[in-house]
Amino acid sequence: MDTQFLEATVSIRGVIRRPDDQVLTIRRSSDGGWELPGGRLHRGEAVLDCLHREIREETGLAVAIRRPVEAVSWQNAAGKDRFAVYYDCATDESGVTLSDEHTESEWTSKATACERLSEVQATATRRATQPEATK
Repeated sequence: MDTQFLEATVSIRGVIRRPDDQVLTIRRSSDGGWELPGGRLHRGEAVLDCLHREIREETGLAVAIRRPVEAVSWQNAAGKDRFAVYYDCATDESGVTLSDEHTESEWTSKATACERLSEVQATATRRATQPEATK
């Protein structure tokens, strides 16, 4: 049996929620698409350190990381392997300070966030926002 192992770029992202259950989405400068905050894991970097760093760099927010809600691998349009883990995150802050990587941010309902995000990111958002008893 010939098994091909994944050789992927790893991304760590957060479904950031306020106490009012609004979800943060940010718009990419590169193509105008909406996404959840996060980014690539550096070699030797701890996963949760990466998530705190990326969220701070992209939004200026401090968050509490709760739990992983989704993990997925895929191949992008260029044929490159990708792997991402999404975490449920909480913050009491509302003011977002964007990096140059993004042009806009919006705190929005789960439904609106899921409409504008990719299917994988929408799935992570739905899982992060489910009531505790159904998780």
